[in-house]
Formats: sequence, structure tokens, C-alpha cells
Amino acid sequence: MTLAQHFAAYSEWRARISGVLEKFAGWLVENELTDAQIDRRIAQLRDKLREDRLHVAFVAEFSRGKSELINAIFFAGYGNRILPSTAGRTTMCPTELMYDRAKPPSIELLPIESRESNSSISEYKHLPGQWERIPIDTSSAEAMQEALRHVSDVIRVDLAMAKRLGFAMTDGELATLRIDEQGDVEIPRWRHAIINFPHPLLQQGLVILDTPGLNAIGTEPELTLSLLPNAHAVLFILAADTGVTQSDLMVWREYIGTPVGRKKGRIVVLNKIDSLWDELKSAEEIDAEITRQVDTCAWALDLPEDQIFPVSAQKALVAKINDDPELLQRSQLTRLERALSEELIPAKQEVVRDNIHVEFADCHQRTHSLLESRLAGLREQLGELADLRGKNKGVVEYMMGKVRGEKEEFESGLQRYYAVRSVFSQLSNKLFAHLGLDALRLLSTSTRDAMVTATFSSTLTSAIDRFFTVARGNLASSRAEVAEIMTMMEAIYKKFAVEHGLKLGTPTAFSLQKYEKEIDRLDQWCHTHINSVFQLLTHEKSQLTQRFFEEVAVQVRKAFEHANRDAETWLKAIMLPLEVQIREHQIQLKRRLESIKRIHQATDSLEERIDELEQVESKLLLQLTVLGQIRDNFREILQQTVNREEMLSVA
Repeated sequence: MTLAQHFAAYSEWRARISGVLEKFAGWLVENELTDAQIDRRIAQLRDKLREDRLHVAFVAEFSRGKSELINAIFFAGYGNRILPSTAGRTTMCPTELMYDRAKPPSIELLPIESRESNSSISEYKHLPGQWERIPIDTSSAEAMQEALRHVSDVIRVDLAMAKRLGFAMTDGELATLRIDEQGDVEIPRWRHAIINFPHPLLQQGLVILDTPGLNAIGTEPELTLSLLPNAHAVLFILAADTGVTQSDLMVWREYIGTPVGRKKGRIVVLNKIDSLWDELKSAEEIDAEITRQVDTCAWALDLPEDQIFPVSAQKALVAKINDDPELLQRSQLTRLERALSEELIPAKQEVVRDNIHVEFADCHQRTHSLLESRLAGLREQLGELADLRGKNKGVVEYMMGKVRGEKEEFESGLQRYYAVRSVFSQLSNKLFAHLGLDALRLLSTSTRDAMVTATFSSTLTSAIDRFFTVARGNLASSRAEVAEIMTMMEAIYKKFAVEHGLKLGTPTAFSLQKYEKEIDRLDQWCHTHINSVFQLLTHEKSQLTQRFFEEVAVQVRKAFEHANRDAETWLKAIMLPLEVQIREHQIQLKRRLESIKRIHQATDSLEERIDELEQVESKLLLQLTVLGQIRDNFREILQQTVNREEMLSVA
């Protein structure tokens, strides 16, 4: 399968899962089994599937053929280059290629001056008025080319402005910038670009991140702190004729490589192998030279050789446009495309599968428990009514008194539930006192004050270290509150199950571990890029303070925002089963009492009532059977691999 076919199969798989979820939601409504929490969770699952994105980032130093590689893999079908690809620097700012049906085809450009504010790119994405929008005419390759050339735009500013906008003005960095006679430097005109383009793969959820070279990578913190680490695949492009240069190695070590060897989704492309095609050498000699370069790159980057893919993007693009299979084979692009298809998409599918399975299994279990509870209550009622056959009114009165006593006992036990709700509310408030954004805001304010008034480097370092220590402490305290809530709910679940026969299962677990890891990652990044001896010696205190809050603190806030949302969802999920089961048990007790009352008033209604309940029992048993079929069908689709032929054979 080609990359396009593999991605289409993955999109089809997502659509089939969404279809099953839609039918499940409809079935719940038809059978009066739904509740607000399950409705919301199924809707969120379907939204996640619909909005699911596969992020692939292309990273390289200048003139490595990065844009040409994107053209060859994704845009050859247009019969021309779409992204600008010429000698020298073409992509001057981070560029996202994606498709949003709610917007017309266009390129949105965020001016470089936006760096003077304290807002991140993700924040600016919610401020459409701050972007310049240029329409894209998708009917013409030339018109698309012309519009997309804007990602190459540059402007000239003085050194002070360049420094204020975040460009490092050290001697080494100045050597890479073009300085005119007035001392002005050439910098990118745009901070970020978003290309909304109706390409088939982009329509199915692919997002391509095209990055600029080392200097621009280092000056856009969100790129290195968020966009690259969160990409499902990062293609690092080298030039075959030069191999791994010093600047390549710096980009790899700083932003892509990991100290533990192979990492999923990290692929190295050795581009421009056509520069090694020498008519005075045999094919075997050329292959041997390419193999030597692969071996050298693998050693320099500390990677296995099968993680490095030699290609000629330019020749592959020509071969696809001219339908030349021989040249395409020689370009070796198909091997890279196969790796993307067979490694990247299945890995992404596995993540989606695991997340969807957990959520659906919980919704299914809750529905199953509700039906089991109704069935148990119904059968208890049927047993009571069957025992009343041929009995006198005294026995009926005794049974009525017995059920009334159970109802009163249960309602008395509800006082314990209300007490639990009160304690639950108190613990939830304590949790958000540590995890909430108010505490983080106070921490940020005190850290900024300490950094602004710092007179020594050690004071600045201490303020940053304290920021992370307190943030970790807040997460640790939150973890303790989560554990206390979990312990209390486990006890109350068990108590109500034993005393009143409620079908509650085990409370949903919750962990803050991924947020603790994110804080550790940001702390490590900060120690390398802000809170290091080199940075403290070469930058002013005000610059480091601004960088810390624009680059690091904003990412910490995002982590806490996500943790807050997840905690709120968990608190609702852990209390809801108890609320539903208590409400259901109250209804069952009320129905049992009403049935016996009716029989007490007219004994000839006994058999009629038993018949009614037996019909309800049959309906409940059918619902349990259908629910099991829905679960089995869902599991079958969920476990399918992304293979179009297999999927079509079982559809």
C-alpha cells in the first residue's frame, strides 16, 4: 500500500468506529439507558476521532532539500512543485500544512512583530484578526505556488529590533544573517504560517510541519517545546554529499535526538543522493558510496542504519510527474514512503485504539451494570409476587411492610451517601487548590518578582528552581488528594454493593504522571536553554526573564490546564455510577411497593402484574444481548489493522 492508501484505510477505520459509537448512542436513547455523562463521553470520543490529526514534522538545516521532499511525497500529483523549492533558504518560518473545512483554502501569516508580545503561537491561533490571510486558488498550480512563496518573505530591521524579536545576535549567529551597509539584518517577515489546503491526505487529518533552519528553530520556543516533541514523526533531512555537518549535529542533539537510542517516529533522510551519481562510476560503486555515507551518518547520530533512508527528492518528484518508474526506483523514495506507511500510521492507530477502548469499555460497563441492576431488581420483584400466589391479604400486607421497611432502610442509608458527597466536595476543592490555575498564577507572579529584582545570577537560578519545585509540589499534593478520593470512593462503592446489592464495579482510576513528566521535560529544557551558565553569562537578566515566561511558563500553564480538565472529567466519572445506581435502586423499591399495594387492593391483578414484569424481563434480557453484540462488533472493528484489503474483506 502507498502512503495515501494506508492513510485512507486509517481514515476509513476511524469512520467505522465513529459509526458504531453513533449507533450505540442512538440505541441508548431508544432504550432509555442514557445519561448526561455517557452522552458527553461518546460525543467527545466521536469529536476526537473526527478531529484526529497525524503530525509529521520535517526538520533540516538550510539547503537540504526539505521542501522538495515534501513536494515529492505529498504534492507530485499536482504536476508541479507546490512549496517553493529553490537554492538557498525557502522556508523562513515554521509552516503548518493542514485542512480545516470551516475555512476557505488560504495561507494565514503571523507577523514576526508578534514576538514582542507575551503571547504564544497557540494563543494567537485564537486571535484570527492578528493574522494576514491570502486566498489560495487551488485550480491553478502556478497560483498556488505564487501564494505559498510568501513563507519565504523577509524584512530588514536594525540589530536592536532583531534582538528584541528574539534573534540571537552573537558573532556566530551574525555570520548566518545578511547585514547591509547600514547595519540592518535580514530576518523572516512572518513568525508562523498556516496553509489551509484541500489535499486528500490533509483532508483526512494529516498535518505537515515544515520548519526553518537552525537559527529560526532556536528562536521560536513553541516549535522546540511543543510542536516538535508532540509530532508523531520527525523527518530529519541531511545532504548526501556533506553527511552530518556540525550544524546538523547541533540541531539533532538539541531538538530531535534522544539519549536512549532509537525512538519511534524519528527518521533520518539522507537526501540528494543524485549528487553522488557519477557517470564515470559503476552502479555498484555508487551504491557502495551511498552505503558508506549511511554508515557514517548512523555512527555520528548514534542510530541503527535501518533508520536512515537515502533518497533523491528532486529525482523522485520528476519521476512521479513524468511517470518514470525506473527513475522513481533509483530515487529510493518508495522505501521511505513504505516506512512512513508501515511504521507511523500503525503506531498512531495503536494510540487511538488504546484510548478509544478504555473510554468505550467504561461506557459499556456502566450500561451493562445498569441493566444487571434493573434485571436483579425485577427478578426480586417477580419472586416476591410469585410467592404471593394463593396467599391471603395478611401475607400481602406482611410483604408490603417488608418492602416498605427496605425502602426506609435504604433512605436512611442515603444519609451516608449525602455525607460522602459533602466530603467528596471538600476533597475536590482541596485538589483544585493545588492543581488549579489560581495557585499557578500566584507562583508565576512571585517568580517574576524574584527574577526582576534579582541582582545575582544565583538569585535568578534560585527563582527558576523554586518555580519548578513548587509546581512539582502542587502536583504531588494533588496526587495525594486523588489517592484520598479514590480510597473513599472504593470504600463507599463496596459498602453500597454489599448492603444494597448495587452493581458498581471499581471506581475509575486517575493519574497525574504524564503531567509530572511534562514538568520534568520543561525543567530539563529550561536548564539547557535558559538557566545554564552560558545563557546567564551571555544574556541580560531582562531577556532571560522574558524568555522564561514566554517560552517555559506558558507551557507549564498548558500542562496544568490539561490536568485540570482531566481531573474535572474524572471527578464526574467517579461519582456518576453511584448516583445512577442509587437513583435506579430507589425507582425499583418504589415499583415493588406500588405493585404489592395494587395487589393488596385487588388480588385479581396479581397474574396480570406478573405477566407485565415477565415481559419487561424479556426486554431486559434482549437489551443485554444486543449490548453484548455492540461490544463484540466494536472490538472487532477496533482490532482491525490499517490494511484496506483486510478491512474491505470484513466490511
